[in-house]
Amino acid sequence: MISVRNGRPGRARLAALGAYVPDRVVTNAEMEERVDTSDGWIVTRSGIRERRFAAPDQASSDLGVVAAERAMAAAGVPASAIDMVIVATATPDHLFPSTAVLLAHRIGARNAGAYDLLAACSGFVYGLAQASALVESGIARTVLVVGAEALSRLTDQTDRATCVIFADGAGAAVVTSADPGEVTGFLGFELGADGRGAEHLLIPAGGSRMPLAMAGSPADGYIQMNGTEVFRFAVRVMVESTERLLAATGLGIDDIDLIVAHQANVRILDHAAERLGIPSERLFSNIERYGNTSSASIPLALTEARDAGRLSPGDLLLLIGFGGGLTWASTIVRYEPATWEPDE
Repeated sequence: MISVRNGRPGRARLAALGAYVPDRVVTNAEMEERVDTSDGWIVTRSGIRERRFAAPDQASSDLGVVAAERAMAAAGVPASAIDMVIVATATPDHLFPSTAVLLAHRIGARNAGAYDLLAACSGFVYGLAQASALVESGIARTVLVVGAEALSRLTDQTDRATCVIFADGAGAAVVTSADPGEVTGFLGFELGADGRGAEHLLIPAGGSRMPLAMAGSPADGYIQMNGTEVFRFAVRVMVESTERLLAATGLGIDDIDLIVAHQANVRILDHAAERLGIPSERLFSNIERYGNTSSASIPLALTEARDAGRLSPGDLLLLIGFGGGLTWASTIVRYEPATWEPDE
């Protein structure tokens, strides 16, 4: 599915960002003590040098609450002004109630609807698409989109193929309504899914297909990944989705000020950047420090880019997510930070 505004002024504004990572740093040296691996192997294969793991008493909602509050503070948005809370997560606190409901309660968003969105590593961009639609349709004025993951809880820490990659963190964005004549907002989205590749990245147990009580082994409750197939898929869709969205919006890669892709693997980013002709200074990556945090990776990277002076007001962004499903999602949006103003 591709949706483009065709030059018409929009009003969904990417107004604020926030992020949070747990305190515990897990280095490659620690991973060497767990599995048959080495710092050199991990860095060469993934680009990761360290990652963050949640504390025993932290779940996805705990991480998301901090990121959400930081995004709201950046925009000066009171909790009472939030109309909808969307939490993109593959590691919800519970199957139900939704993590979004728990988070909305914790931040005091008493007037908000709330629901979870599961599109794995594409989830945050899917959430932005829904937030944009809610705002531009007039259903909501202010939407909070959160990506929050505690992937270490669902990763077999003795499986070298996954334990060195997946980690924990959260990021959030505030999407608000703005005067159509004053902001650029979201220029378009390209969303897709190919369930033929579902088996390449999944957790077999925990749903109605295989309840945990019926799992054949503990491994069925952990992330299972065919790294080779996921790598091929990710490089292909990152390039193809970008090309389709640029063509649909009439833009070129040189029009984009900053590209932030899902932080899955530095080799994926490098391969795609080479094929798309993206200069290294316009591709932001922080996978070295945080690993793969699934739906949290894009907002976490955006927030860090802002804090590092790599993201400035008015910059045109290309955001690209890809992962389990298999799913992908991209958007082009102008970063237009704003301070929330109450209705008169």
